[in-house]
Formats: sequence, structure tokens, C-alpha cells
Amino acid sequence: MLRGSAVGLRARHEDDIPILRTELYDDVVNGSRAEGGPWRPITPGSKDPRLVVDDTDERNVPFSVVESEGGTLIGTATLWGIDNHSRSAHIGLGLLPSARGKGYGTDVVAVLCHYGFIVRGLQRLQIETLADNAAMLRSAERNGFVREGVLRSSAWVLGEFLDEVLLGLLASEWKPGARG
Repeated sequence: MLRGSAVGLRARHEDDIPILRTELYDDVVNGSRAEGGPWRPITPGSKDPRLVVDDTDERNVPFSVVESEGGTLIGTATLWGIDNHSRSAHIGLGLLPSARGKGYGTDVVAVLCHYGFIVRGLQRLQIETLADNAAMLRSAERNGFVREGVLRSSAWVLGEFLDEVLLGLLASEWKPGARG
């Protein structure tokens, strides 16, 4: 398990899947804002590709996020789109509604940075998030990510086009343990 100050990132367990599906992906608004495509219902018991881990896919590393104290499941985190040639990857995370607003997102981003830069030896990490996602923007910037641009009207979400913010962090800029 990878550990931060308040969270741990561990392998996905089978019993995590129903909780994550119910609390993150069955929520139409949250699911629509978190995914790059339209929300659609997933039949219980099906192999939901967002949640079932494919250990052969080296471009994506999904984690379950747990509280350090007690190990309660609080969300998901992913290093995705890993490019071993250019040594870059993207960061994604989703917290259960009960875990939001407690500073966990900042800690999750910090642990993903450690994993990407130290464990994987990457050069660049990137985050794309909706421009109105203040919590993710705050978590990224507290970990040293820099706003590199705005993708205007690039995301179709629940009947409207929304801007996305692109943030990046290079290994040489990363300061382990820094929380802005």
C-alpha cells in the first residue's frame, strides 16, 4: 500500500466494487462530470470496465483509496494513459460523497505524484478537470501543479459545454510533502 498523511492507496478489492458503483457511478450527475462520455447504467454484477481491474493493462494503474485510520474505503485514484516512452501520465480521482471536503483529495494527489515520480520514474504528470471543479483545482495546485491552459467548451456535460483546465507538473518541480 502507498501511504499519505491521511489516505492509503491500495489494490482494488472485489468488495470495493459495489460500493464504488453505488456511490460514484450510479449517481448520474457525478458520473457525467467524472467520465469523458455520457452516463449510462451498468447492470449489477457486470464487468464494469471503470471498476474491474485489468492487471494486463500497463497504461492504467487503478487504486482504491482508503482512510489511513481504520482503512475505510473512500474512493478511487488512477494513474492513467501512462506513456513509458515520453515518461508521462494523467492523474484521476473520485471520492465518495461522505469523504469530500476533508482534504483527502490533496493527499491522494500527493501520493499519486510519489507513485508517478518516484516509483514509476515519470517526467510529467497531467490533470484535466472541469473548470468549476474547485476541489480538484485546489488539490492539484497545493501539490505544485501549474495551470497550463483552458480547453474552451471541450466537455459536454448534462446538456451544456463546459471548459476544462489542463494542469501539469514536472518531476523537477515536484516538492514531496509540500502542501500549498
